[in-house]
Amino acid sequence: MNKNYIDSGRKNQKHKTRSKILLVAQRLLAKGIGLTLEDIAKEADLSRATIYRYYSNVDVLAAEAVIDIHTKSPEDVFNEVKDLNLKEVLMAIQAYFNDLAFTNEAAFRKYLSIAIVSDQATNKRGARRIKTMELALANKKTPIDNSEIEKLKNIATVLMGIEALIVSKDVCGLNEQQSKETLKWGLEMLLKGVLNNQN
Repeated sequence: MNKNYIDSGRKNQKHKTRSKILLVAQRLLAKGIGLTLEDIAKEADLSRATIYRYYSNVDVLAAEAVIDIHTKSPEDVFNEVKDLNLKEVLMAIQAYFNDLAFTNEAAFRKYLSIAIVSDQATNKRGARRIKTMELALANKKTPIDNSEIEKLKNIATVLMGIEALIVSKDVCGLNEQQSKETLKWGLEMLLKGVLNNQN
């Protein structure tokens, strides 16, 4: 069997399992029930070992579940912009994730502060930005060399989300509008350079 097919299948299954865990956590939070990883495992019909592979800390899970309620799936984000050209798609994806981070800044900062101090080996982040970028770059005709697509996906992701917000505001001292404009300019310049190199 093709290794890429197997790897893709594993990624999809991991994404589905993570989504299931988050949905169960959201359902329990909505009921006002105190969360434990064991309760979530039971409710999700998953083993405790499986839950612990994704979340070893219930606080990280709860914080991510709260954020997840306000976040569109990568597929939904991409489907809303898929008819645009490649540059417009990538700019729209950045705008969505930056608006999401600014609108929910306190929740994202709380989540990040919990995730940073928890066990890094088991608390992998959800990676919606990367998944959305993968969809965009896989589904759009692009003049970009395959060897450059992976780099573009990663560096474009660096220019969006809570981490970019924190650096632009806390380190650079920019306000919200300046932050958004600077991050947008950064991605525009990146795409201009990459796309011009391919001609």
